[in-house]
This record gives sequence, structure tokens and C-alpha cells, in this order.
Amino acid sequence: MAELKLRFQSHNLPLAHTFTIAHGSRTQTPISFVQLQWGTDVGYGEAAMPPYLGESAQTAESFYSSLDFSWVTEPSDLERVLSYVQSHSLGNSSAKAAIDIALHDLHAKRLGIPVYQLFGLNPAEAPQSSYTIGIQPLDKVHTLLPNTDPFGLIKVKLGGDHDRQMIDLIRDYTDKPISVDVNQGWMKKERALEEIYWLKERGVVYVEQPMPKESIMDMEWLSQHSPLPTIADEAAQRLTDLFELKNCYHGVNIKLMKCSGIREGYLMAKLAKSLGLKVMIGCMTESSCGIAAAAQLASLADWVDLDGHFLLANDPFEGLSFNEGVVQLSQLNGLGVFPKHLTWDDQQWQ
Repeated sequence: MAELKLRFQSHNLPLAHTFTIAHGSRTQTPISFVQLQWGTDVGYGEAAMPPYLGESAQTAESFYSSLDFSWVTEPSDLERVLSYVQSHSLGNSSAKAAIDIALHDLHAKRLGIPVYQLFGLNPAEAPQSSYTIGIQPLDKVHTLLPNTDPFGLIKVKLGGDHDRQMIDLIRDYTDKPISVDVNQGWMKKERALEEIYWLKERGVVYVEQPMPKESIMDMEWLSQHSPLPTIADEAAQRLTDLFELKNCYHGVNIKLMKCSGIREGYLMAKLAKSLGLKVMIGCMTESSCGIAAAAQLASLADWVDLDGHFLLANDPFEGLSFNEGVVQLSQLNGLGVFPKHLTWDDQQWQ
């Protein structure tokens, strides 16, 4: 009888450029990859772990090592298997997402369909993705702007000491719409509102996480007065968060690494819409494996920000393409991606 077997490996993947947001800079990103095997079929998953999530390769590997799938008699029982993964321990959202993604990849491959068909979705309805420019020295911004040419929307990280100059430089280069992500960088609601009015005049279309996630009352006031939609990012991680945020923001940025995977990401998108919230499907700095997983849900979104694999110096997965600003899934079953230069021979199954 077949068994559901797991193995994993972790890496610090170098970034193509130093990536800076309001609270720090990185030149690499920690990522864990997992394989789930049933018989001859294999599913792939990914956990991308930015510092603010409080996860690391060590916590992810400890979580994986503690899992016991010996009781699983049918991996297509996604609800039962994922309920076990969710209840096994608190936290570990990214590590749980890796298992969720691999299980969906495995299940869809066994059925001979892409993952999005499990949810009745059509990737042809996905919006264009944005391309992200982190906080940069002004003389560096010029060198990064050509990277935005294939994209329909430019996302700019704010919260530095030259925000307006960055926007002006980008606006001098192109008249494409811009979105901004402040990563909780504005402390005062009055200053935030002043900045948002200035940004609106320069063609910005929405503002992500302008204030600290704990500033609930200030965010409610800001969203009531803002001329642009405000989008919760750090403030919105799991499904139940949406009920608390529906009066504080106009929309929510759903990331699989925050919400523990495809299953809850789908539920969050449906619930957000029912609550009158705009939906954004976003990502961390991830390989094509994680981006492909999020792209399965992209047709549910009003906005898409799935550029994490473009920010890596060397993407270890392949299978995605990019056309007219839209992340294109392959015609392969499952996630539609496969490892490019990962070797698994040294990793033991458990």
C-alpha cells in the first residue's frame, strides 16, 4: 500500500538586488522546499519566510519533522489531511503553506488537471501583475525602472526619507499606474492622509498598509477620509482577521505564506468579497513554485502582485511564463512548475 511521504530542504536564496522596505533590508531570503510523494506521484511546495513572520529554516524543519502521515490512506482527502496539519501546532503559517501547496499539486496531478480547476477558476481572467521597487537610493532607481517595462502596474515601497522624490522619478519615466506599500511606515494618521492626497495627484491607485497594524482606530479614520483604497497587508494574515478589518480597510492582500496555503487563501478571497472588500493576491520573495501556487487563485483578485520570482538572482523552479503583464501558468497538471536545479538525493523521506 502506498504511503504519503515527505522530505524537505532549506536555502538562503540570493536576491538580484538589495531589497529594502520601511523596517529593514535583505540581500537574500530564507526558503524551504518540500516534496510530498504518493506512489510515483510527487507534489512540490514552498515556504518563504520573511523576518516579520517569525519563522526560519529551523522552525520550518522542526515542524516538518514533527509531522506523521502514516495514518493517511488517501491524500485526496484534502480537508482531513490539511486539518491535521493546521491543528498540529500553533503558528508555522509558511511551513503549513508549503505542505498545503505540495498536497494540492500532488492531488491535481493525480487527477490530471491544473490546481485552479479544483476551484473552478479560469486563469485567463487574472489581472496584470505589478512589479515591485524597494526603497532605493535615488541614483539606483533609474537602473531599476527598465525592469518595470513589461508590467502594467508599478508597486513602490515607501516609508523611507525620500518617498516623494522616488515617486517623481518614476513618474518622469512612465505614466503607468503606481501602487505604494508603506509596510506600516507612517505613524501619524494626519501625515498619512496628507501623503495619500499627494500620491493620488500622481496617479497612485491604492495604498498598502500605511500605518502599524495595531493602529486600528487610526486606520478606520484614515480609510474613511482617504481618496485612495487602503489595503491591509501585515494586518491581515488569517481568515478570521477579515471580520475585524472590514471597517478599517478597503481591501486585503492575501498571501499564501501568511494564511497557510491555497485552501485558506481561496476561502479568504471569497469571504473578503462577501464583506465588500477588494482582493489583492500578493507574495513574498518566492520562487516560481510559490508564485505558481498563488497564481492559481489570481482570477479572484482585483489586483495581483506576483513578482517575487523576478526578484531572485536564480529561480530554482521553472514552468511559469509572462505575457502582457500577466503571470502565465503552463499547460502542465498540478502547479505547472518543476525544479530546475534542486537535487533531493541527500534528503531522506519521512
